[in-house]
Amino acid sequence: MSESPGSTHQFVGIVLVSHSAAVAASVAELATGLAGGDTTAPVAAAGGTVDGGLGTSAELISAAAASVDRGAGVALLADLGSAVLTVKALLAEGDELPDNSRLVDAPFVEGAVAAVVTASTGADLAAVEAAAAEAYTYRKA
Repeated sequence: MSESPGSTHQFVGIVLVSHSAAVAASVAELATGLAGGDTTAPVAAAGGTVDGGLGTSAELISAAAASVDRGAGVALLADLGSAVLTVKALLAEGDELPDNSRLVDAPFVEGAVAAVVTASTGADLAAVEAAAAEAYTYRKA
């Protein structure tokens, strides 16, 4: 899932980190589908462990971040505790993630949709982060 061939715009990349590969892939599919249009920001799912189990993998997260890096920054959204801790550890390492990578404090599904939709407009990393974080305010009742 990435920008259209021939596009020269530098989109913010989005990485969705979940304990489950299926959850990460499904949320990525939902977010890119709702973003619509011919050109969407690059999105990668980093779910589960390298052997396909439940959990988180620093290796999968790093690879996903590298795959969506277009030079405009990478927003990482995580679902639960150890996914957040793994992203924080990678950020602390300093060389495991692309420059200008950021853990975004946002609800996983709603934040992912807001991040992908906003990034797909060509917004910068700060705007993508703000849109995703704003998803905490969405009321359902």
